[in-house]
Amino acid sequence: MPRRIIIVTAVHAPSAHFLTDAYTSLRRQQLPDGWEWHWLIQEDGTSDEVAPHVPDDPRVTFRQGRPGGPGVARTLALAHADGEYVKVLDADDQLTPGTLARDLAALEADHTLAWATSRALDLLPDGTTTGFPGDPAPGPIERGTVLDFWKANDFRAQVHPATLFVRRDLLLALGGWMALPASEDTGLLLALNATSRGWFSAETGLLYRKWPGQATGHPSHTDTAERTARMAIAEARAHHLTHLKWRYPPEA
Repeated sequence: MPRRIIIVTAVHAPSAHFLTDAYTSLRRQQLPDGWEWHWLIQEDGTSDEVAPHVPDDPRVTFRQGRPGGPGVARTLALAHADGEYVKVLDADDQLTPGTLARDLAALEADHTLAWATSRALDLLPDGTTTGFPGDPAPGPIERGTVLDFWKANDFRAQVHPATLFVRRDLLLALGGWMALPASEDTGLLLALNATSRGWFSAETGLLYRKWPGQATGHPSHTDTAERTARMAIAEARAHHLTHLKWRYPPEA
């Protein structure tokens, strides 16, 4: 049986039409012999507007559930994640060629690494792209360094959580994505870094689409009181995981 990478995508009706581009980017991925990908698309809701955009491909599974936000949708999808690794791909984003192979190679080569991230570029409405300043050096990301950077830089991590590739067993042990209305992926990233070493690839791995309907563009996303609360609980979880000295992989 081939070994499997599970691609997890949360989608809601306004972003459903972007699934075609996401699927095209998946089809361009080339994996080593003996590996395959399977795409789990989980609608955050039960509308009739998403299914028509889901590709007709045996490697694609579509499910629906009551709305709770993208973190809830992704975590529900984990019930059907039967691969060793999980890769995040938001419905409106695209992988660049070679991304899955690079992520896989990093973690297969070093079993002390539990997750991988890569460089991301904003994909603007006119089709152009722009990068982010401050990418870390390529290679291992040691425990605690993401939290330290995040706290020192107005709660912005030096690696993008939308590029996450992670060992499924650790993802499940941490409970999936945080139960937050936003920043649930950053909260997961901080928890992963509190418990394990990661990896950063300097090659661009994701085109992060910027468009008017995206959740991070809504005024509620930057509401001061809510943002402060989100950051506080994400930081507290990472600190407590560090204090408990829980590590991945477990020591013999």
